[in-house]
Formats: sequence, C-alpha cells, structure tokens
Amino acid sequence: MPHDAQLIFADHVGRFYARQYGFPPMAGRLLGYLFVCDPPQQTIDELGEALLASRSAITGAVKLLESYRMARRTRVAGERMDRVSLNPDSQQPQNFDSALHEEHAALFREGLAVLDDAPPERRAPLAEMVALAEFLGERLPELRDEWHARRDELRASGKLPTSGG
Repeated sequence: MPHDAQLIFADHVGRFYARQYGFPPMAGRLLGYLFVCDPPQQTIDELGEALLASRSAITGAVKLLESYRMARRTRVAGERMDRVSLNPDSQQPQNFDSALHEEHAALFREGLAVLDDAPPERRAPLAEMVALAEFLGERLPELRDEWHARRDELRASGKLPTSGG
C-alpha cells in the first residue's frame, strides 16, 4: 500500500509532466510513482490499485512511457505477468545527440529555401530555428560530457549513490 507522500509526489510529477510536456496526467503520475514505489517493479494490477486507476489507464500510461524509454516491462521466468519499472536508461540525458539537432537544422534550412524570395522578417523565425539547432548540436554533447564527469565525481565522493538497474 503506498504512503500518502508517495501519491502526493506522483500527483506532483503528473501535473508537471502534463503542463510541461503535454503528457496525459496518468502517465506523469505513473512515472512519479515508479520513482518512489516499493518494490520498484510493479504489476499492472498493483499500479492500478496504488494509483486508483483502471487497468486500461495504467496500460496506456505504460505504453506511452515505454515509447519515451522512461519505463520498461520485464517478466520473471515462469511468471505470466509483466512487471513495470523505471528504465535505468531514462536517468541518462536525452536528446543530447548532435545528429538530432543537425537534422532539425536541415529541416529548417529546407523551410528557408521555400521562403527564398520572402522578406527577411518572414524568414526570421526559420533562420533563428536553424541557428538554435546548430547551437544545440554543438553545445549539448559538451554539456552531456560535463554531466558525466560531474556525476562520476559525485559518485566517487559518495555524494551520489550508484543507481541500481
């Protein structure tokens, strides 16, 4: 049985992810709960009972979180039910791959070509998106590397435990 603090945290995460990323509230609530539930692997029925949600609502939320690689399903040999948990990879920085931002820049350059004869003010939003995508493509890999170095220092000093997974 979840503690009230766990459910309040799950609700806060649900509202944040709904507001910031357009997630359905249940997907955000499920994500929040997966961070604090015990045991860390839960069946669909256990999640539904804990979050007071239908099996279909939980299943839909799991599918969404799986599509973002934030949750995963596993099955113990001999069991007939999946267990849902956080995907350990979800704690790694996402979208720091420069290829993604290079693709964005190319896409926006294509838009600029469509507006080749348009006045500068009409082209400005696309030009800014090209510049932003190029900037992110340069800086985010550097930032990811800085984070990995800092995380390693924090783990070495004992200030950050090594996560299981």
